[in-house]
Amino acid sequence: MKRNSRLLLALHSLSHMAESPERVRTSAEIADHAGTNPVVVRRVLGELRKSGLLKSEKGHAGGWSLGRDPETITLADVYLALDEKLIFRGEKKINSSCSLENSLYEKISNILEKVEGILIEELRNRSISDI
Repeated sequence: MKRNSRLLLALHSLSHMAESPERVRTSAEIADHAGTNPVVVRRVLGELRKSGLLKSEKGHAGGWSLGRDPETITLADVYLALDEKLIFRGEKKINSSCSLENSLYEKISNILEKVEGILIEELRNRSISDI
């Protein structure tokens, strides 16, 4: 997994939040801890908020907090909320006049789709509190 991955930033942030779930954290605080920019944090965590994994409050005392109990947030929840794929998949069909290329592409696509499914199942077996 690349170092600047949105998934890695999200998991890092949620793991710290799981240590004290009642505490509200600012984007600047999270960014400082993760070694990135607060704008990047807001973009990534905003996706988690849309999925109900996080809550946010505006204002002077505002910030980010967990939207659910850390034991109920799986790594798959985070992965799927970000729609970030670790297994590269192209288009389902390609426009090629070569039947061999079309067949090969379809078979490889099917394998990668199965690998993605296995990855998601493994991530479902681990929660943020496990980290």
